[in-house]
Amino acid sequence: MKNRIYVCHTYYHAFITFLKELSIREREKDPGEAVLVLSSLSTDFTGFIDRAAASGLFREVVEFPEKRFTEITELRVLSRDRGSIFSNMIQRIQFTKRYAEIEDQYVPDILREQGYSIYVYCDSDPVGTWLNQKHIRYHAVEDGLNCLAHFDTARYDNRKAFALKAFMSRKLNLIFIQNGYGKYCMDMEVNDLSAIALPPIWGAVYREVPRAPLYDRLKPIDKVIIRDAFLPELDKKLLRGKGTSVLLLTEAHRPSEMLITMYTDIVNARPGAKIFIKPHPMDETDYSFAFPDAVILPGKVPMEVLKLVPRVHFSEVITIYTDLTMIDFADKKTRLGSTFMDRYEDHSLHDLNDGIGVNTDRDDPL
Repeated sequence: MKNRIYVCHTYYHAFITFLKELSIREREKDPGEAVLVLSSLSTDFTGFIDRAAASGLFREVVEFPEKRFTEITELRVLSRDRGSIFSNMIQRIQFTKRYAEIEDQYVPDILREQGYSIYVYCDSDPVGTWLNQKHIRYHAVEDGLNCLAHFDTARYDNRKAFALKAFMSRKLNLIFIQNGYGKYCMDMEVNDLSAIALPPIWGAVYREVPRAPLYDRLKPIDKVIIRDAFLPELDKKLLRGKGTSVLLLTEAHRPSEMLITMYTDIVNARPGAKIFIKPHPMDETDYSFAFPDAVILPGKVPMEVLKLVPRVHFSEVITIYTDLTMIDFADKKTRLGSTFMDRYEDHSLHDLNDGIGVNTDRDDPL
């Protein structure tokens, strides 16, 4: 279908949507129209809503006050462990149906209209349950770059009797499982099929849609459109300078002394370097106190947007888990991984792929 709806839960989702729409507008003679739906479930899009509308890429930008089940007493009761897989499954069937019924009051009317191809980033959020219970077909889109390769949330969240649960979702629509296992999920777009260790089952479809070409085809005017939407207040001069420069990308951890200790160790291992810290969008830590000499970049801005800022380049970009495949503005890319995290917390707290028998850890030396 020519007309498209994108349901986004993070700034990164919106960023990829901008790339997709710019590509479609260049490629198609009659590109149709697009609607951007921004969920407030985990992200505050204040300010960005107006900038996205001003970009000219979307017929409409719609706010979506999606609700977590933890905010609803009735659903919290229906999510308690009943002590057996049979009792839990019966309860989960009830939960799934009721969740969609309650969520219905929050869903924007545009998602009920016909004539649109619907693309949902992170369909694990309530909208995925709602779409399947309403029998509305949609395309799932990978939440983050190669996220299924690093952490398969569908298999982990349903690791006990996964095949049975996937059957009940994909074939019977009695429960809901994300990442392609919804009965009305037509397919799931992923960046790299070869990076996914465990193939989908029960007819779930993964479709490879590489993200690199979306960057490669950008024209100068396209980059301006994206920068105006995502970097309206960034002093770009802060990103330039002489000498060694290190960009530290943090993770979605809760603020803690352990985090400060860990990042201090990383910074101290690079004496004399100018430090730039780009907090994860879900990292609420205030790094200005522990690192007063560092440049703190806007946390909500996807790191990939920095690719589009002229003359931005770092000596090194370093992270714990973030996929750095698309980073081309650094001489060195360092992904420390779970072995590094083992120095600061128990291994079981962070290497969740162990729970599904997949080892995707990749470590670089500090």
